[in-house]
Amino acid sequence: MPEPARHEPNGRAAITAGAPGPIAPPSSEPFAAPIAAPKSPTPPTRAAGGVGTPTPRTGGVGSSPARPEAEAKVNGAFDYASDLSFPGMLWGHTLRSPHPRARLRSIDTAAARAIPGVEAVLTAADVPGKLHYGLIEDDQPVLSLGEVNYEGEPVAIVAAATLDLARRAAERIEVDYELLEPRCDPEEAVEAGDFFRYQPVRLGDPESQVPAAVVAREYVVGMQDQAPLGPESGAAVPTADGGVELHVATQWVHSDLEQIAPCLGLEPDRIHMAIAGIGGAFGAREDLSVQVHMAMLALATGRPVKMMYDRAESFWGHVHRHPARMRYEHAADADGKLLYVKARIVLDGGAYASTTEAVVGNAASLAVGPYEVEHVSVDAWGARTNNPPCGAMRGFGGVQTCFAYESQMDALAEALGLSPVEFRRRNAVAQGSKLITGQVVDAYDPDRADNGKPFSPLADMLGRFKDLPVPAVPAGRDIVDLPGGTGNTTHGEGVRRGVGYGVGLKNVCYSEGFDDYSTAGVRLELVDGQTVAFVHTAAAEVGQGHWSLQTQIVRTELDVDRVELLPNDTKAGSAGSSSASRQSYMTGGAVKAACEAVRELLQDHDLADGPVEATRVFRHRATKPMDPVTGQGESHVQLALCVHRATVDVDIELGLVKVVDLTCVQDVGKIMNPVALEGQIHGGSAQGLGLAVMEEMITEQGRVRNASFTDYLIPTILDMPPMRLRIVENADPESPYGLRGAGEPPTLSSTPAIVAAIRDATGLALTQIPVRPEHLTAHLGRQP
Repeated sequence: MPEPARHEPNGRAAITAGAPGPIAPPSSEPFAAPIAAPKSPTPPTRAAGGVGTPTPRTGGVGSSPARPEAEAKVNGAFDYASDLSFPGMLWGHTLRSPHPRARLRSIDTAAARAIPGVEAVLTAADVPGKLHYGLIEDDQPVLSLGEVNYEGEPVAIVAAATLDLARRAAERIEVDYELLEPRCDPEEAVEAGDFFRYQPVRLGDPESQVPAAVVAREYVVGMQDQAPLGPESGAAVPTADGGVELHVATQWVHSDLEQIAPCLGLEPDRIHMAIAGIGGAFGAREDLSVQVHMAMLALATGRPVKMMYDRAESFWGHVHRHPARMRYEHAADADGKLLYVKARIVLDGGAYASTTEAVVGNAASLAVGPYEVEHVSVDAWGARTNNPPCGAMRGFGGVQTCFAYESQMDALAEALGLSPVEFRRRNAVAQGSKLITGQVVDAYDPDRADNGKPFSPLADMLGRFKDLPVPAVPAGRDIVDLPGGTGNTTHGEGVRRGVGYGVGLKNVCYSEGFDDYSTAGVRLELVDGQTVAFVHTAAAEVGQGHWSLQTQIVRTELDVDRVELLPNDTKAGSAGSSSASRQSYMTGGAVKAACEAVRELLQDHDLADGPVEATRVFRHRATKPMDPVTGQGESHVQLALCVHRATVDVDIELGLVKVVDLTCVQDVGKIMNPVALEGQIHGGSAQGLGLAVMEEMITEQGRVRNASFTDYLIPTILDMPPMRLRIVENADPESPYGLRGAGEPPTLSSTPAIVAAIRDATGLALTQIPVRPEHLTAHLGRQP
């Protein structure tokens, strides 16, 4: 069959940023030479590094230009992956296991195949290549092989003329299951030796210390969902050479390709992948979902196939934040200095590995936060169970431990008679401090000091709250501003106010020796007499504003107005994942390096004689794996700090909470785009608020009980309070423009701040999140 024309969604194929007006296509195929990372990567050379304030320029670094895709998104012209359509397109659907653990005795697809309009019904027997895939460990079946290990595991896939027909056909597939007892307790899994990773951290000798105060508590963190508004979706189109073209909403298109090609039995060059419009991600799109299934169906039928999950299937079809059970013990001397920390951290990884190995590393290395302590004993596990698989979500292992260690800091401060702020200040890391892994805090100006002491960014940030007073309680309040809101549950009686603080420390970019790089190509040429810059990367725009940032960097470095972004696809070299708060650092660094190379070439070249282009691969400084016995090692490339203060009102009789104010101080190194930065901080804080008081996937013996936005609650505009932000710019000398990743840190610190404020209002210990009304009223002997 002839190769179909490639489909490029509106607002997505080539995005122009600059003055309005038509723009012609480039004079030739941009970047004819392959843009790919070398097979044997060289050590990092930070041509794109350097600290300093760029020359101010309209639409450049430091400004807030309109996003290139903003108009299309607002007027509905932007094509999300769920909007894709092709001539002759079929619809795909997945049959999923209704059981968390069972053996497959048989699968009979005859009745489904017999339905008119059904073009293909495939099972594991039809997988053309490798039977398993995975981000780190290839342990997840393309389709179930003999045994299902979680509710919702794919068993068979169907392609039919309509989505409704595909769903009805899936219902006609007869599966004989032998039910098995699900293993759902992560503690029992650890005791049985069934875990993805164990990572200890050992420092000093906690048993040798004689403390003045000790606090030991157990903490529980529920399973949070990323809850992106856009469902998993995409389309696969067979090509004339027997390959396939995929358009999909994903965070890392090259990782998808590396996993898909072996499963399809195809060489990677016969698979073209393009990133379709993405409706949010937050980690939910790092693992495969529809990709390999719709490709199999397209190859089997010879026709384009689209897949799109509904909301319930989306909850089953992507990973979630790891729930955690943690036991912490903190000790301090009479002067308020930490003496030791002991921690036992058990994360539930669910049925398959996903990124649990890396999440455990983060949880262990960040287990104490940004505080100095010389004696540490940490044990962290990622358990294997028959619960839903867990993997990447904003905060990536740092969220769970942050709730625990910040709760401990509050409890120990109270035991010592110190304010929460003062206790944190006395123990804050500074330039030259060592974290519990032995990593040196070295990303600040070594000549900067505070009264002769090494500069402490955290102490400085804590001090900035003095100029940000806590909101006063108004004399008369509208019921909308009270707990319960328009439910008219109170007019102020039984309402108590509380204030709490939270500090979060998050690593930026990939850690533990991972070869983290990004590739960018920049081409400068004259088009109809105008100088135009074309940028080609594979970096996913998941809503964070990275497209806009690329144009800002190009304007700053090349002093051009017209910047056109080419499609993000596998024709470009890998940009890595849009996760770990890394794209501004990594792909921003690659774009900056490519611009610098183009600028150098222009010294001996006139654009009237033809275009100039350059491709560069950017790497951050090398990191090392954590020692498997001691946990020591320079495992992270960059660390970012955020501090929240939360003010809440609590109806102590009904257990209802209203977050009145969130004030945030965050160190971002360099403000690249003020409006986008504010959006990242607001969004991260909202997800932290959700985990604090409402968001949790409820599972019972491996079964999800609230797979809908009716029953899984997320914050709305009525739940989010006004936010006051103070942005600190302590430049990192190793990163492009001195920037620090900004998207994840507020997700860490907002949750413990809100819970601390609820504790302040109620006097309750509150060691489990999300905090539910019954947690606040149980001591009264009644349910709300």
